[in-house]
Amino acid sequence: MQDHAAAVSATGSGTELLDSAVAHVVHETGASVAMLYLLSPDDATLHLAVLAGVPGQLATPWTRVPLSAPIPVADAVRLRCLIWLGSQEELARRYPRPALVLPYQFALGAAPVHTGSTARGGLTLLWPGSHSPHLAPQEREAVVRGCHGIGMLLEQAESSGYPVLPGTQPRVLSPPEPELPDPTEARAAAEFIRRLPGGSCSLAIDGTVVFVNDAAARLLGAHAEDVLGTLPWASLPWLDNPAVEDHYRAAVIGRQQTSFTVLRPPDRWLAFHLFPNDTGISVRIVPTSRPGPQDVPAPALPTSSSVPSRATALYHLMHLAATLTEAVGTRDVIELTADQLMPAFRIQTLVVMTSAEGRLRVEGARGSRPALMEQFDGAPLTSATPAAQVLMTGIPDFYPTFADLERAYPSADLRDAVAACAFLPLIVSGHPVGSLVLAYDRPRFFEPEERALLTSIAGLLAQALDRARLYDTKDRLAHSLQAHLLPQMLPAITGLDVAARYLPSTRGMGIGGDFYDLIRLDGTTAAAAIGDVQGHNENAAALMGQVRTAVHASAGAPPDEVLARTNRLLTDLDPGLFTSCLYVHLDLAGHTARMATAGHPPPLLRQPDGQTEVLDLPPGLLLGIDPASRYPTAEFPLPPGGALALYTDGLVEAPGVAFDDATADLAAHFALALDQDMESVADTLVRYAKRATPGTDDIALLLINALREEG
Repeated sequence: MQDHAAAVSATGSGTELLDSAVAHVVHETGASVAMLYLLSPDDATLHLAVLAGVPGQLATPWTRVPLSAPIPVADAVRLRCLIWLGSQEELARRYPRPALVLPYQFALGAAPVHTGSTARGGLTLLWPGSHSPHLAPQEREAVVRGCHGIGMLLEQAESSGYPVLPGTQPRVLSPPEPELPDPTEARAAAEFIRRLPGGSCSLAIDGTVVFVNDAAARLLGAHAEDVLGTLPWASLPWLDNPAVEDHYRAAVIGRQQTSFTVLRPPDRWLAFHLFPNDTGISVRIVPTSRPGPQDVPAPALPTSSSVPSRATALYHLMHLAATLTEAVGTRDVIELTADQLMPAFRIQTLVVMTSAEGRLRVEGARGSRPALMEQFDGAPLTSATPAAQVLMTGIPDFYPTFADLERAYPSADLRDAVAACAFLPLIVSGHPVGSLVLAYDRPRFFEPEERALLTSIAGLLAQALDRARLYDTKDRLAHSLQAHLLPQMLPAITGLDVAARYLPSTRGMGIGGDFYDLIRLDGTTAAAAIGDVQGHNENAAALMGQVRTAVHASAGAPPDEVLARTNRLLTDLDPGLFTSCLYVHLDLAGHTARMATAGHPPPLLRQPDGQTEVLDLPPGLLLGIDPASRYPTAEFPLPPGGALALYTDGLVEAPGVAFDDATADLAAHFALALDQDMESVADTLVRYAKRATPGTDDIALLLINALREEG
């Protein structure tokens, strides 16, 4: 019990220190908004851990950011550099998806949080739209210093045994407390407000009304006690219009004054002037007889408290539409849809189903109701289940209560799974191809506006799924082709511990020209090769197969002859693509390695004591350029316990990092893995590559360890 209490105390202390560090960065930089992301244990997703300056609902679409996403903070973490966007125009040019969802004036900076070579997360900061388009040197220094401090906090918490991990929801920091005036100043301020024409009210950062004077209440046509503590567009139906909430978002995110005119039914025009700062928004309301350019002329229909406002719903719909344009595989589509849809509509369970061989198939699900999958997965399309009926008819079904569902489908055993649910058809080119199931943990009245919106979202999802399934088919074909072009397994060679890895780039077809090979020659000799054909498509893969075949056919000849023969073959083929290649002849009895290179990155040689060097080989021209090229050979000792690392440039190349520095860093990681077997070392080096490189190039890796003689 004492250990558990200590863990809770340490964790609490760590999160409090982290919150304080974020608040300090905001103060030092003058930023208005901060979003601290922590990298998940699998190094694939950034999770929003701490939020300051805006309410949590505005950050909902950004709580989970895949590391591969075209988002500033993801790029900052991957590329290990500060990203600066000084204007909305620059944001739209470089990152169109967030610019589409946040069409407001602000400046943005995103920086990585790391300690040494370990990536820990990223920090996004927003400045008001009035900020200079350039980041001042002292601001840059404060950002870098703040990220360094946050990284050290995370490292210390981890080393103490109580790492700070992201929660399911970000912690939202309270805005700074305003300074309270003395009684004399307070009376003077009250008189000042009373003398002003029109009405005055104040909103908290989250939009709730915290003050409203009598004049403002009269203009709004409401009692002050009816609007205090509410969102204006929730308590005043005529303000429930996307344009009204959009002006609030502009004020909060851009921290700039904004104004609009709205009609209070039946015929009263009111002008609203919003003045934001870090603690809230001051609002002046004045009657006007002439509508302004920012009119909101039509009153909106009221919605129930369980339904998101129209502005919020449209905000999430626009974000979902923008996000789905960049989703590639089926899994991406379902995950991104769940990220956006579930918090916006307070959905507890989301299930996506398609048809396969006359039966329902669950493509993906999110939430806490696995019974839904058990009930529907594998059910015949002719079965009396709502998911099957919706798929077959293309007509959506909404059930506000479980009793409604049970009356329609008495055999649907979902009493413990849902309190309300919606079944929406996924339609592509007029044909239903699947069903979207949404389940809620309490009864829900689906108003016509919400039904139409959810049906539209299902249409977006269907189109994205159709594209994703086509991508998945091509991707499986590409991986199958790549797998058959590379060795199915490395040969077992007495005296050697070997391992290999191939990772396709994050862009393109998932197929490319990187290759490796290990060839048994006789009882005491073997050959190894690694190469990189220019390109990331089927042409590069086809040429790679030809190069690997040529090297394999010449294996056993001296390294210079192997490369010369392969080079002549490529120049005769004239494929229009160049190829780098490294060939190694291993003499296991003599404990030597002879090698030649054709423009390939130099291998690493680790001595038995762990000392590791980047081998300096005589240069050779890339294959396929000059048929008369010669490839000098160099010989190096490979004693028992020594190891070679052969790799392609995708393992080390990163923007802004010198190739020699990146190679030296790789050598340091190789040296530290002295006591591991080669399979474990390969995993270690691949993890390093995922953190250090942008993933835009293929990676091939071949590790060879000369085993120590027993006895």
